[in-house]
Amino acid sequence: MSPDMFFLLASVLFSLGLVGVVSRRNLFVVYISIELMLSSINLILATFSKLSGDASGSAIALIMIAVIAAEAAMFLAIIVQINRLRGSVDSDDFNELAQNGGKNA
Repeated sequence: MSPDMFFLLASVLFSLGLVGVVSRRNLFVVYISIELMLSSINLILATFSKLSGDASGSAIALIMIAVIAAEAAMFLAIIVQINRLRGSVDSDDFNELAQNGGKNA
């Protein structure tokens, strides 16, 4: 496959992730959309690494995968805690906190 196809695929994945972040209210869907965007960045890094013949892009992509895994564990733990406290993972719940100035209603 040509590198153009990889760049096109990465662009489509990033665009789908961006649409998911902007249009959805469920925090799990927003999280998956962010992961999709980060995966498209890893694909671009690996493609540039292959084109240049240098392994630095692949090394950065591997480091990003490790950071993404740690971020996933923390984010999912936060979401589980929010679900226990609020009974919902709707992002509109956080808007209520901002409108009340951080006071409990």
